Amino acid sequence: MSASNYVATGSARCEIEIKKSRFIAYAYAAKTREQALEILASVRTRYPDARHHCWAYALGGINSPMSAAMNDDGEPSGTAGKPILNVLQHKGISNVMVVVVRYFGGVKLGAGGLVRAYSQAAEAVMQKLPNEIHVASSRWQLNFDFALEQPLRHFLSAHEGEILAIDYNTQVTASLALPEKHSQALLGFCAQYQLSVENLS
Repeated sequence: MSASNYVATGSARCEIEIKKSRFIAYAYAAKTREQALEILASVRTRYPDARHHCWAYALGGINSPMSAAMNDDGEPSGTAGKPILNVLQHKGISNVMVVVVRYFGGVKLGAGGLVRAYSQAAEAVMQKLPNEIHVASSRWQLNFDFALEQPLRHFLSAHEGEILAIDYNTQVTASLALPEKHSQALLGFCAQYQLSVENLS
Protein backbone atom coordinates (compact mmCIF):
# COMPACT_ATOMS: atom_id res chain seq x y z
CA MET A 1 0.00 0.00 0.00
CA SER A 2 1.36 3.42 -0.85
CA ALA A 3 2.25 5.98 1.79
CA SER A 4 -0.43 8.48 2.64
CA ASN A 5 -0.15 12.20 2.01
CA TYR A 6 -2.24 13.27 5.00
CA VAL A 7 -2.80 12.21 8.59
CA ALA A 8 -5.95 12.67 10.65
CA THR A 9 -5.64 15.23 13.46
CA GLY A 10 -9.05 15.26 15.12
CA SER A 11 -12.48 13.69 14.98
CA ALA A 12 -15.77 14.10 13.14
CA ARG A 13 -19.32 12.76 13.17
CA CYS A 14 -22.13 12.78 10.66
CA GLU A 15 -25.40 10.97 10.11
CA ILE A 16 -27.28 10.04 6.95
CA GLU A 17 -30.55 8.21 6.38
CA ILE A 18 -31.10 5.87 3.44
CA LYS A 19 -34.44 4.06 3.01
CA LYS A 20 -35.21 4.44 6.72
CA SER A 21 -31.85 3.00 7.83
CA ARG A 22 -29.74 5.38 9.92
CA PHE A 23 -26.00 5.43 9.27
CA ILE A 24 -24.02 7.25 11.98
CA ALA A 25 -20.37 7.68 11.00
CA TYR A 26 -17.47 8.57 13.28
CA ALA A 27 -13.88 9.29 12.23
CA TYR A 28 -11.08 9.64 14.77
CA ALA A 29 -7.33 10.12 14.62
CA ALA A 30 -5.61 6.88 15.71
CA LYS A 31 -1.93 5.99 15.54
CA THR A 32 -2.06 2.35 16.66
CA ARG A 33 -4.34 -0.67 16.31
CA GLU A 34 -4.94 -0.50 20.07
CA GLN A 35 -6.19 3.11 19.81
CA ALA A 36 -8.42 2.17 16.87
CA LEU A 37 -10.01 -0.71 18.78
CA GLU A 38 -10.54 1.51 21.84
CA ILE A 39 -12.45 3.91 19.58
CA LEU A 40 -14.56 1.03 18.29
CA ALA A 41 -15.34 -0.08 21.86
CA SER A 42 -16.33 3.48 22.79
CA VAL A 43 -18.72 3.78 19.82
CA ARG A 44 -20.23 0.35 20.58
CA THR A 45 -20.87 1.51 24.16
CA ARG A 46 -22.57 4.66 22.85
CA TYR A 47 -24.90 2.68 20.54
CA PRO A 48 -25.33 -0.71 22.23
CA ASP A 49 -28.68 -1.39 20.56
CA ALA A 50 -27.48 -0.82 16.97
CA ARG A 51 -27.44 -3.88 14.73
CA HIS A 52 -24.09 -3.16 13.08
CA HIS A 53 -20.89 -1.31 14.02
CA CYS A 54 -18.83 -1.59 10.83
CA TRP A 55 -15.34 -0.15 10.66
CA ALA A 56 -12.03 0.26 8.89
CA TYR A 57 -8.72 1.84 9.81
CA ALA A 58 -5.56 2.91 7.97
CA LEU A 59 -2.45 3.42 10.10
CA GLY A 60 1.18 4.32 9.48
CA GLY A 61 2.57 6.48 6.74
CA ILE A 62 5.76 7.76 5.23
CA ASN A 63 8.12 6.56 7.97
CA SER A 64 6.36 3.30 8.76
CA PRO A 65 4.62 0.58 6.77
CA MET A 66 0.93 1.14 6.23
CA SER A 67 -1.41 -1.28 7.97
CA ALA A 68 -5.13 -1.52 7.43
CA ALA A 69 -8.04 -3.60 8.69
CA MET A 70 -11.80 -3.68 8.26
CA ASN A 71 -14.86 -5.50 9.56
CA ASP A 72 -18.40 -5.94 8.18
CA ASP A 73 -19.84 -6.72 11.65
CA GLY A 74 -22.67 -8.90 10.40
CA GLU A 75 -23.35 -7.16 7.10
CA PRO A 76 -22.91 -9.32 3.96
CA SER A 77 -19.19 -9.85 3.25
CA GLY A 78 -17.56 -6.94 1.44
CA THR A 79 -20.52 -4.55 1.73
CA ALA A 80 -19.40 -2.41 4.69
CA GLY A 81 -15.77 -2.58 5.89
CA LYS A 82 -14.27 -2.67 2.38
CA PRO A 83 -16.23 0.36 1.08
CA ILE A 84 -15.21 2.33 4.20
CA LEU A 85 -11.53 1.35 3.72
CA ASN A 86 -11.72 2.21 0.01
CA VAL A 87 -12.76 5.77 0.96
CA LEU A 88 -9.78 6.10 3.34
CA GLN A 89 -7.36 4.88 0.69
CA HIS A 90 -8.88 7.08 -2.00
CA LYS A 91 -8.59 10.14 0.28
CA GLY A 92 -4.94 9.30 1.01
CA ILE A 93 -5.44 9.86 4.76
CA SER A 94 -3.84 7.62 7.37
CA ASN A 95 -3.80 7.30 11.16
CA VAL A 96 -7.58 7.22 11.05
CA MET A 97 -10.33 4.94 12.36
CA VAL A 98 -13.83 5.15 10.88
CA VAL A 99 -16.83 3.43 12.51
CA VAL A 100 -20.24 3.44 10.84
CA VAL A 101 -23.16 2.49 13.07
CA ARG A 102 -26.29 1.24 11.32
CA TYR A 103 -29.83 1.15 12.66
CA PHE A 104 -31.89 -1.02 10.28
CA GLY A 105 -35.02 0.75 9.11
CA GLY A 106 -36.97 -2.27 7.86
CA VAL A 107 -36.15 -1.84 4.17
CA LYS A 108 -33.41 -4.11 2.75
CA LEU A 109 -30.86 -2.23 0.66
CA GLY A 110 -29.27 -5.16 -1.16
CA ALA A 111 -25.52 -5.66 -1.54
CA GLY A 112 -25.06 -2.79 -4.01
CA GLY A 113 -27.18 -0.47 -1.88
CA LEU A 114 -25.16 -1.31 1.23
CA VAL A 115 -21.85 -0.64 -0.54
CA ARG A 116 -23.15 2.75 -1.69
CA ALA A 117 -24.57 3.60 1.74
CA TYR A 118 -21.40 2.76 3.69
CA SER A 119 -19.26 4.53 1.10
CA GLN A 120 -21.49 7.61 1.32
CA ALA A 121 -21.39 7.64 5.13
CA ALA A 122 -17.58 7.25 5.17
CA GLU A 123 -17.16 9.93 2.50
CA ALA A 124 -19.38 12.36 4.41
CA VAL A 125 -17.54 11.98 7.72
CA MET A 126 -14.10 12.11 6.09
CA GLN A 127 -14.98 15.44 4.46
CA LYS A 128 -15.44 16.86 7.98
CA LEU A 129 -12.35 15.25 9.51
CA PRO A 130 -9.45 17.64 10.29
CA ASN A 131 -6.18 16.49 8.72
CA GLU A 132 -2.76 17.82 7.83
CA ILE A 133 0.03 17.15 5.38
CA HIS A 134 2.19 14.24 6.50
CA VAL A 135 5.78 15.53 6.46
CA ALA A 136 8.46 12.90 5.90
CA SER A 137 10.79 13.02 8.88
CA SER A 138 14.00 11.27 9.84
CA ARG A 139 15.29 10.21 13.25
CA TRP A 140 18.80 10.83 14.50
CA GLN A 141 20.91 10.17 17.57
CA LEU A 142 23.57 12.66 18.63
CA ASN A 143 26.25 12.59 21.33
CA PHE A 144 27.68 15.92 22.45
CA ASP A 145 29.05 17.97 25.31
CA PHE A 146 26.68 19.89 27.61
CA ALA A 147 27.82 23.23 26.18
CA LEU A 148 26.34 22.32 22.79
CA GLU A 149 22.80 21.65 23.98
CA GLN A 150 21.63 25.24 23.48
CA PRO A 151 23.09 25.58 19.96
CA LEU A 152 21.40 22.26 19.09
CA ARG A 153 18.03 23.40 20.48
CA HIS A 154 18.36 26.64 18.52
CA PHE A 155 19.12 24.69 15.33
CA LEU A 156 16.08 22.44 15.85
CA SER A 157 13.70 25.33 16.48
CA ALA A 158 14.88 26.92 13.22
CA HIS A 159 14.51 23.67 11.24
CA GLU A 160 11.17 22.25 12.51
CA GLY A 161 12.93 19.56 14.53
CA GLU A 162 12.27 18.21 18.00
CA ILE A 163 14.07 16.29 20.73
CA LEU A 164 12.30 12.94 21.32
CA ALA A 165 14.49 11.81 24.23
CA ILE A 166 17.55 13.13 26.00
CA ASP A 167 19.94 11.44 28.44
CA TYR A 168 22.51 13.28 30.55
CA ASN A 169 25.56 11.22 31.41
CA THR A 170 29.25 12.01 30.92
CA GLN A 171 28.02 13.32 27.59
CA VAL A 172 24.54 14.23 26.39
CA THR A 173 22.76 11.70 24.16
CA ALA A 174 19.72 12.99 22.30
CA SER A 175 17.25 11.36 19.91
CA LEU A 176 15.84 13.79 17.36
CA ALA A 177 13.11 13.93 14.74
CA LEU A 178 13.71 16.27 11.82
CA PRO A 179 11.96 16.79 8.46
CA GLU A 180 13.98 14.97 5.82
CA LYS A 181 14.43 18.17 3.82
CA HIS A 182 16.69 19.46 6.65
CA SER A 183 18.92 16.35 6.88
CA GLN A 184 21.84 17.98 5.07
CA ALA A 185 21.62 21.04 7.33
CA LEU A 186 21.83 18.76 10.39
CA LEU A 187 24.87 16.97 8.98
CA GLY A 188 26.47 20.36 8.36
CA PHE A 189 25.69 21.42 11.94
CA CYS A 190 27.25 18.22 13.29
CA ALA A 191 30.35 18.65 11.13
CA GLN A 192 30.73 22.25 12.31
CA TYR A 193 30.71 21.19 15.97
CA GLN A 194 32.35 17.77 15.38
CA LEU A 195 29.38 15.89 16.83
CA SER A 196 28.87 12.15 16.70
CA VAL A 197 25.65 11.52 14.72
CA GLU A 198 23.73 8.41 13.68
CA ASN A 199 20.72 8.18 11.36
CA LEU A 200 18.10 5.93 13.01
CA SER A 201 15.51 6.14 10.21
